[in-house]
Amino acid sequence: MADLFWLTRAQIRRIAPYFPLSHGVPRVDDQRVVSGILHVIRNGLRWRDAPAAYGPHKTLYNRFVRWSRLGVFN
Repeated sequence: MADLFWLTRAQIRRIAPYFPLSHGVPRVDDQRVVSGILHVIRNGLRWRDAPAAYGPHKTLYNRFVRWSRLGVFN
C-alpha cells in the first residue's frame, strides 16, 4: 500500500472550507474519499479500479460527480 496517495490532515483542513455542508447523514471520511478521487484522476484509472483502501468506488464516483457539479474542484 506504499503506492497509495494520501492527503495529510493539514492539507484537508486547508481545503475543507471549500467542501459543501453535509445535510442529513454525515459524510464518510473526507480525507479518504478526496485522496481516492485524486488517486484515480492522477493515475488515469477507472472508478472501479480504485484501491479498496479508499472505500467503495461508487462513493468516490458519486462524491466526485456531485462536487464537480457544485464547482468544488474548480
